[in-house]
Amino acid sequence: MKVLITGGGGFLGGHIVKLLLKEGHEVTSFSRGSYPDLEAQGVKTYRGDLSDLDAVSDALKGKDAVIHCASKVAMWGRYEDFYQTNVIGTENIIKGCQANGIKALVYTSTPSVVFGQSSLKAVNEETPYPTNSVSPYGKTKAIAEEKVLKANGMALKTVALRPHLVFGPGDKNLIPRLLEKAKNGKLKRIGDGQNLVDVLYVENGAKAHILALHQLTKDSSKIAGEAFFLGQGPVNLWDFINSILKSFKAPTVQKSVSFKSAYLIGSLIEKFCKLFGIYQVDPPMTRFVALQLSHDHYFDHTKAKNILGWEPEVSIEEGLSNLIDT
Repeated sequence: MKVLITGGGGFLGGHIVKLLLKEGHEVTSFSRGSYPDLEAQGVKTYRGDLSDLDAVSDALKGKDAVIHCASKVAMWGRYEDFYQTNVIGTENIIKGCQANGIKALVYTSTPSVVFGQSSLKAVNEETPYPTNSVSPYGKTKAIAEEKVLKANGMALKTVALRPHLVFGPGDKNLIPRLLEKAKNGKLKRIGDGQNLVDVLYVENGAKAHILALHQLTKDSSKIAGEAFFLGQGPVNLWDFINSILKSFKAPTVQKSVSFKSAYLIGSLIEKFCKLFGIYQVDPPMTRFVALQLSHDHYFDHTKAKNILGWEPEVSIEEGLSNLIDT
């Protein structure tokens, strides 16, 4: 097939691209940046902004399917910036698919769409979107996901995948940030350190996207219009973090701070940043980060197994080992 992937130069997107090429698909990537490594693999690349409908529509011409992996991911920022990329950008992808007669759209969502201010323990896809989310990322991804699923129909089949805490070789976000903070002595345990979470090895997540693409192109697809949690675990978050730190011979987490203190600090930092219009920063703490690092958030994967037909092929232990091998 002729497949367009948004965010093909990203961490998860890059792994999806490799699998698409391995299967012999003609791959085009749409991103804001330039990625010579993609072009070297034979991927046609378009540079543009998702909020530009004309640019999106131009890139979608002649395509059979789309994997919409790109989004604005951050713990802090101006809500409008998240909205433009995550909501308007996704609307443009849907409009472009409909205008060009594209029949399949795989959307990379996130479990953050259902994370409010309470722990999530083995919840399934029936869990509603929260009304008390403090994350502009989670809020805008929820709006976008809902639009994708509502767009499902006979002409365009859609599915939303929710990968959780993706890790693996090539990660330029999660692991580097952990290592930097640990080496600078700025990484502290939030809460009692007993919270359980799902994690996901990147190759397992990429294969789920390929599987979803295959399923959507079937006439009797059972996954069309559905959302699926993707994860492995649960694992103790802080044990998992320390395993990564030990693998890279970085200092493990020794100090801790209570959730209430971290949440208060995050709230004060957010108010200060809003007051002075400071958005292009990576604050040391936000309310969302305090919640994520202290609460349980793991999911029931029965639906992904029984309907999508997906199961992780690489274990968490093997995935952690691969970090060092590469």
